[in-house]
Amino acid sequence: MLNTIKPLIFVGTTRNDIREFGKKASVAIGTELLAVQLGSEPTDWKPISTIGAGVKEIRTHDGKEYRTIYVAKFSEAIYVLHSFVKKSRATPKKDIQIAKERFNYITQQRKKSSKKKK
Repeated sequence: MLNTIKPLIFVGTTRNDIREFGKKASVAIGTELLAVQLGSEPTDWKPISTIGAGVKEIRTHDGKEYRTIYVAKFSEAIYVLHSFVKKSRATPKKDIQIAKERFNYITQQRKKSSKKKK
């Protein structure tokens, strides 16, 4: 039996941000996201509950440290919230805030959508 592929929805500038990392990093991130689409876990990840329930961070290493924050708990899609180059040990507050705002946006949109269906 074939696994179904869950669609990806890139929130905000995330798709373009990933493209700007260069081909090697973009392919690595895409490979990790494909694993998530097929129902597996990425190779290197951690939960980021400070952003929201079910939010995870893919950690990609290619000379630089790349982080891609996503949420896959919703049935309709995987939302890719934010992606950035990590330059220090701690995740910058600015990047956490961007991901948090985008997570809040999609949860609000999902609530509005479910109310319309009733």
